[in-house]
Amino acid sequence: MRALRRTLARWLGLVRKDARERDLAAEIDSHLALHVDDNLRRGLPPDEARRQALLALGGLEAMKETYRDQGTVPVVEHTIQDVRLALRQLAKNPGLAATAILVLALGLGGCLAVFGFVEAALLRPLPYRDPARLVAVTESLAQMPRANLSVDDYKDWKRLNTVFTSLDVYNGRGYMLATAAGPVLVSGMRVSDGFFRTLGVSPILGRDFAPGEDLPSGPRLTLVTYRAWQERFAGNPKIVGTSVNLSGTAHTIIGVLPRTFQFAPSESAEFWTPLHPEGGCDLRRSCHGLNGVARLKDGVTVQESLAAMKLIAAQLEKQYPDSNKGQGATVEPLADVIVGDIRPTLWLLLGGAGLLLLIACVNVVSLLLLRTEARRRELSVRLALGASRGRIVRHFVTEAAVLVVVGAGLALVVAQLGMRLLVGLIPSELMLTLPFLDGLGVNGAVAACAAGLALLSLVAFALGPLFVHAATDVREGMADGARGASGHAWRRLGAKLVVVELATAMVLLAGAGLLGRSLHRLLNVELGFRPDHLAMVRVAAPGARFDQPGAAARLARDVERQAARLPGVTAVGLTSVLPVSFNGNTTWIRFVGRPYNGEHNEVNQRDVSPGYLAALGARLVAGRYFTDAEDSTKPKVVVINQALARLYFPNQDPVGQRIGDTSLSKASITEIVGVVDDVREGALNQEIWPAVYLPIAQSPDTDFAVVVRTTQDPGAIIPSLTAAIRGVDRDLGIFGEAVLAQRIASSPAAYLQRSSAWLVGSFAAVALVLGVVGLYGVVAYSAGQRTREMGVRMALGAGRASVYRLILREAGGLALVGIVVGLIGAVAVGTLMRKLLFDTPPWDAPTLIAVASLLAGAALVASLIPARRAARVDPIHALRTE
Repeated sequence: MRALRRTLARWLGLVRKDARERDLAAEIDSHLALHVDDNLRRGLPPDEARRQALLALGGLEAMKETYRDQGTVPVVEHTIQDVRLALRQLAKNPGLAATAILVLALGLGGCLAVFGFVEAALLRPLPYRDPARLVAVTESLAQMPRANLSVDDYKDWKRLNTVFTSLDVYNGRGYMLATAAGPVLVSGMRVSDGFFRTLGVSPILGRDFAPGEDLPSGPRLTLVTYRAWQERFAGNPKIVGTSVNLSGTAHTIIGVLPRTFQFAPSESAEFWTPLHPEGGCDLRRSCHGLNGVARLKDGVTVQESLAAMKLIAAQLEKQYPDSNKGQGATVEPLADVIVGDIRPTLWLLLGGAGLLLLIACVNVVSLLLLRTEARRRELSVRLALGASRGRIVRHFVTEAAVLVVVGAGLALVVAQLGMRLLVGLIPSELMLTLPFLDGLGVNGAVAACAAGLALLSLVAFALGPLFVHAATDVREGMADGARGASGHAWRRLGAKLVVVELATAMVLLAGAGLLGRSLHRLLNVELGFRPDHLAMVRVAAPGARFDQPGAAARLARDVERQAARLPGVTAVGLTSVLPVSFNGNTTWIRFVGRPYNGEHNEVNQRDVSPGYLAALGARLVAGRYFTDAEDSTKPKVVVINQALARLYFPNQDPVGQRIGDTSLSKASITEIVGVVDDVREGALNQEIWPAVYLPIAQSPDTDFAVVVRTTQDPGAIIPSLTAAIRGVDRDLGIFGEAVLAQRIASSPAAYLQRSSAWLVGSFAAVALVLGVVGLYGVVAYSAGQRTREMGVRMALGAGRASVYRLILREAGGLALVGIVVGLIGAVAVGTLMRKLLFDTPPWDAPTLIAVASLLAGAALVASLIPARRAARVDPIHALRTE
């Protein structure tokens, strides 16, 4: 075994290297001496005898390499030699090496950071059993492609469908959790009994809901999430069977969900309870508040299930024309619904990061080309001394591999930091809907992507120098070093690379400009009110204590009164839904005295206090606001917005008109007393829907938002506002404290626009710098190649201005081609990202002109430096040195 190890070590050339080299030299000398003796015996002079012997052996170095290959593994030996040589060469040019590694790390790291988001949101399968078979099932309306289900429709859909193995529903709600420190508002979800079985999720402690436990008569039970188990119950292993008070009702804890369980629509719900449809909205087929999730039967596609559910919806529409007219069906993969609106944004960012990586690679290729051109004499000498082109090619590849390995390692660090930074910038409210981003970081998928991109980069980095090397002529290279055909070849290739850089930079600049303009228009969209100096908090009261007639109305008045007493408060208002939230919480209206054909006139419904619209600063167009006296004992009144007036009362005065529900029941009839300017109730990028504002005293709600207008900093008054509301009743749940203007600015629509503009803008800024540096490098090299020409021109009487024009004409041509190609690409990319733009066309002329001017100006500045250097050349010195 010992002899085998020695033989193996000797074979690998890893031990006794000095002794082996001495033996090799002695053996070659003996061979050389034998050949010399033979030649001397043939009568040749000593010098000629030695020369002929060397020719016969094929050169000493070549012979040594042959013998070394016989004693080692050539690939290992040559690789080690190439790596050492590459490290020495890069050490001689630390600036070039550091620049290439830094550029590659930034480009590759940015691309990997965005890929991490894409992998987590779009490529990673959902953490459920056979997630590809899970679909989201909802109703659909003309205004709302995804509309909630009613309880009765859900029961019929579940009974009539033949395409699902199971169909279950869920909806969110808040609970007041009784704790030793007082009530705390917690997030919860109501689900049908088979919800977790449909997902394929089982509790790690206890059991799931049993069939029938979601019926109105079922027991009050709850499952808790792993986080709630740890944080609220200290990980008590005996938690199963204990009781917890939720909104005044005792619930028995029957199980704990797995640590890895996540369900994005739940927004981090902690308590999961059975549906228990009872009272209010749950008992009306026309009231929609549920979302469906189903598991497809084997062999059934999403399209087939959608067609089947549309048939059921049409059947129910005929059976219940009053409540189900216009109600369709929507079936989509659950993953599409969970990812939601961020899918196109992520693809956009990945495309931008990919373009940045392209520019980074082009820059590194340009640096390596320039270095190869400078080493052309060295390469010619090595070829003349017997080095094979294959060996030199391996050296190029090895040198590129060293750069790629170091750059890719740093890129993983950059990617990890970038992902942490991006996650930290996501607003907490939006993060609740993105649980798949928890623990985001460098993982196997990101590492595999890094390896793939690094390999592609290696190929690109090696091909450039190989192109120059292929054009190298040994005699020409040794004669002039860097002035031959390969120099012209580098100029041509370098010019093409610069055009690619400038065109790519133009695309990124245009994309950033379009997103920036879109963001500006989004944040400056007409709101219909003044968002400045407004603070808000949400209030939730235990339902059991305020179910008595008039109790909720008294609570609302007391809260409003206490808030109005605070110093600096000029107006107070209450609302069931805050502005710039969503288009939803709707109702159907019908007009007294008009013909009715069963149509659903769907409008936003908001329950507000008399001072709410005035506190917002909304403009009263006609009529009046409510009064404090208009409570549940008075005739019902309503204020409408202008969108409703324009749609249903064109060329009419709506004040004094009456509306009601679809049956015009006596209890629903209400008189329009005012028209207010359109307040944007939906998101910033959504259209304004018709809306009705009802007195909160006539339709009591124990969950509402308090909005105050103040003369001071709105953020400073929030603690006082919270304390004042707490003074009304210590059992009130208070949450969601915010400055309204900041809340609007950080809303999901604004965040997606802002983050896209910020990231693409960062990519564009780096691309602009790299593109301009690349242009400078090509122009400077070209001017250096033409030093003799400049000297001749100036010696013959050409002025400095003509030299400036000559250099700037070359640079301007490259910049012009890059900008034109980039403009074409920018319009094409802008068309693809049209859905992400708000009120901004992809061919927005001011934006494209501005970014083209910016790129042209930067290119001009970059070109002036080599032009100035060329114009200051001394003709005599230039001719002498050439």
